[in-house]
Amino acid sequence: MNLPTWITVSRLVAIPLVFWLLANPTVSHRWWAVAVFLLAACTDWLDGYLARRLNQVTDLGKFLDPLVDKLLVLAPLLVLVQLGIIPAWGVFLILARELTIAGWRVGQTKIVGANLWGKAKTVLQIGAIALLISPLSQTYPLVALGLFWLAVLLTLWSGLIYLTASTASQRT
Repeated sequence: MNLPTWITVSRLVAIPLVFWLLANPTVSHRWWAVAVFLLAACTDWLDGYLARRLNQVTDLGKFLDPLVDKLLVLAPLLVLVQLGIIPAWGVFLILARELTIAGWRVGQTKIVGANLWGKAKTVLQIGAIALLISPLSQTYPLVALGLFWLAVLLTLWSGLIYLTASTASQRT
């Protein structure tokens, strides 16, 4: 495994740490959970940048990166459901989109990479999760929930655009 792949795998370490911090969601623990989550989220950019810059793009990295990204997003969302901060059906919609796109990609001979909508979806999801994890969500619950639902809508929209673009490129 090369450095970019190790960085990708390192994101997995953040998941149990965020779980542990939110098991007793004190103000301090919530801020630490936000810091760990955002640090892990930033490594998503770093591993991709290094893989391209060092010419170390691998099939393993192409497989692991989106998988680890999905786990990093879905894990704190499940904790937020358990804490009663967000509804499970909103998380289900995100999960359904991610599984649909992953299933679609399995059958494709040529994979269409993430477009601007997919990247915007990821940034909005990360922002919404960070706000929901933070103690600020208690002070501004409508803002935090509004950002979450915006992330859900953008997640569904980006999935529809991805499938539409992929279907169109197959016809040509």
